[in-house]
Amino acid sequence: MAKNLLIVESPAKAKTIEGYLGKDFLVKSSYGHIRDLVKGDDAIDTENKFTQKYEVPSDKKAIVSELKKLAKAAEMVWLASDEDREGEAISWHLFETLGLKEDNTKRIVFHEITKPAILKAIDSPRKIDYNLVNAQQARRVLDRLVGFELSPVLWRKVKPSLSAGRVQSVAVRLIVDREREINKFNAEAAYKIVAIFYTGKGKEIFKAELSKRFEQKEEASIFLKDCLNASFVINSLEKKPAKRTPSAPFTTSTLQQEASRKLGFSVARTMQVAQRLYEAGRITYMRTDSVNLSDTAIQAAEQEILKAYGEKYHKLRKYKTKSAGAQEAHEAIRPTYFSEHTIEGDASEKRLYELIWKRAIASQMSEAEFEKTVAKVGISTRSEELIASGEVMRFDGFLKVYFESTDEDQETGTDNDSDNTLLPSLEKGQHLTLNEMTATERFSRPPARYTEASLVKKLEELGIGRPSTYAPTISTIQNRGYVVKEEREGKIREFTVLTLNSGEIREAIKTEVTGAERNKMFPTDIGVLVNDFLVEHFKGIVDFNFTAKVEKEFDEIAQGNKEWTDMLEGFYIPFHSEVQDTLENAERATHERELGVDTVSGKPVSVRVGRFGPLVQIGAAEDEEKPRFASLRKGQMIETITFEEAMELFKLPKKVGEYEEKEMTVAIGRFGPYIRHNSSFYSLPKGIDPLDVTQEQAIDIINEKRQKDIEKIIRVFDENPEARIENGRWGPFVRFGKQNLKIPKGTDVSAITYEEVLKWAASDPKAKSGKTTKKTTTRKTATKTVKKK
Repeated sequence: MAKNLLIVESPAKAKTIEGYLGKDFLVKSSYGHIRDLVKGDDAIDTENKFTQKYEVPSDKKAIVSELKKLAKAAEMVWLASDEDREGEAISWHLFETLGLKEDNTKRIVFHEITKPAILKAIDSPRKIDYNLVNAQQARRVLDRLVGFELSPVLWRKVKPSLSAGRVQSVAVRLIVDREREINKFNAEAAYKIVAIFYTGKGKEIFKAELSKRFEQKEEASIFLKDCLNASFVINSLEKKPAKRTPSAPFTTSTLQQEASRKLGFSVARTMQVAQRLYEAGRITYMRTDSVNLSDTAIQAAEQEILKAYGEKYHKLRKYKTKSAGAQEAHEAIRPTYFSEHTIEGDASEKRLYELIWKRAIASQMSEAEFEKTVAKVGISTRSEELIASGEVMRFDGFLKVYFESTDEDQETGTDNDSDNTLLPSLEKGQHLTLNEMTATERFSRPPARYTEASLVKKLEELGIGRPSTYAPTISTIQNRGYVVKEEREGKIREFTVLTLNSGEIREAIKTEVTGAERNKMFPTDIGVLVNDFLVEHFKGIVDFNFTAKVEKEFDEIAQGNKEWTDMLEGFYIPFHSEVQDTLENAERATHERELGVDTVSGKPVSVRVGRFGPLVQIGAAEDEEKPRFASLRKGQMIETITFEEAMELFKLPKKVGEYEEKEMTVAIGRFGPYIRHNSSFYSLPKGIDPLDVTQEQAIDIINEKRQKDIEKIIRVFDENPEARIENGRWGPFVRFGKQNLKIPKGTDVSAITYEEVLKWAASDPKAKSGKTTKKTTTRKTATKTVKKK
């Protein structure tokens, strides 16, 4: 038995570290938290200094039992969980649960998994930092109290099975508020003037723009008419040097934002991939709000820059964290070895590592140097000037390696270094020939909807949440159905273009798609309903300043400047009073809205949230005749749906003809529009409006689906037509009635017998456990989700 037992959070980390320590060390994983608050309402004693009652979940009992035995046999136990509040709490839980003693327990921390870092940590152990533990406990207890007390209020006053959380509710409010801004926005049109000039040197041309825009078409038309016989000359030419400096190395937030923009990763995926890179010893700890680099890292970056690019590309920089609430003295996220430009791994690991390497190395490189030119073109018939600007790169500096994207680039589909146009050689007083001038109608744009990354940025700006909470927050609001991340098709919009060319002005009407969205965050009707209820009755929970203040108080507890139970008491007493008052006095929320009166039946038409989601209703519950209902379609919302749009929904289900002597009916269900034919269901392809489906289209959809089904069936067993081998997403499998059976590795698919199918079906664990499996899975998932918040 090894003298030393070292406990980390994950098995991947344990495997990496074990290679760095000798035979005297046994490295084991706790698989995250080993205990949590009990499930019942007695988990926290609010009348006794918020004392907590913990339990070891059933799926952790075997791990705890093994660690207890190993700890008892070891001379020294080293607690090596992550260096943040959550990690500190894990070490404390291990200390308490395993019955460890102060004299043979040491706490060590490191923020990179390299041999020097691990050995240095072993040489400088410390005790458990109870200030950090208290800060984590305060967050955990407060969030449990909010969820535990708010959820029953929502069940009774809004809708069963709902839940609320402190940070999540604020995130939903941001998205709801932004959607309302967009709905209220009225686009204003203005005409943008752009001219293209010949310099007189061959076919050399350049573009110039008018800095002002004309609100009326008549004004733009007059401007073009005035330019018909005008002469154009360069009034002034200004050249000046400009520099661009690199961004700081990544923090958790900026990594999530840039991985979203450049790689298309969700926030959760970024953190999963970064976790794997950290545990494999490739990068430093991925939960940090620090932009600081260690002296060792700065020296390593310098050596690599000198070696790969030369001395003129290097510039030493030390970045300081601006965030007042930066909670841990971590480094920024960087590669552990700057000499490794690329790594082995799957595609996502390689791409994220390359992004981290480039950002970190660029932070220690020289500025990019440019020469900016601004030419002002005078018009003989007008007082305004047209402006042409260009940029010439004189030295690429850090841009040799990396340039940062912005949210604006995402909106326009560009990268910010692609706007650097190059002007031809120009001189002051030079006369120009007009090639073409256009006045294009352009519309003002509403505020952009949030992406996952821009939502993280906003939360960080407001001081809400911390590096460990961004990803879980965004996953939670989507899992709860308060927010959806999806694509929306835009609408066709006409715009006018006036063109001055060859001595005449022509007018043309063109079209563009407006409002198309990709991977944007939209509130659902239930999200809006819950948000409005919380804003009305629990202002503090969804108040941005209040939530940021709570985060600051957690920081004060972590620094030992505030007593955590006092902080909780200050929050809980007024909050609990609000809960009681709302339960007793608040009206039930339905978000119901009257739209008008049905001209056929004379009954009122309304829209509201029903048991299975948002719906339109003709009639009332107390009417003698049962009301008619129709579900809202994707993209429609209770707040914005019109009477005309609502009445269109009652045109479905719609019969579209017969096929094989059976009726075909188009309808909309929980999973979107479909065709029902002979008790079978066929989903409508994207882009086909269910109201416009023809008989021919419906037949094509049915036949195409049948053909696909035939192609995926490899073989049907003669003994039982419900037993067949099919081609699935992950390869061949056996479909046996309602069971999907995995084919053992190495099995010859063509030689599978019906007896083997029966044997696999009988030993299928899902078939045996039935409902129990489902419950167990749910419980395990719930346990996992509270490991890191």
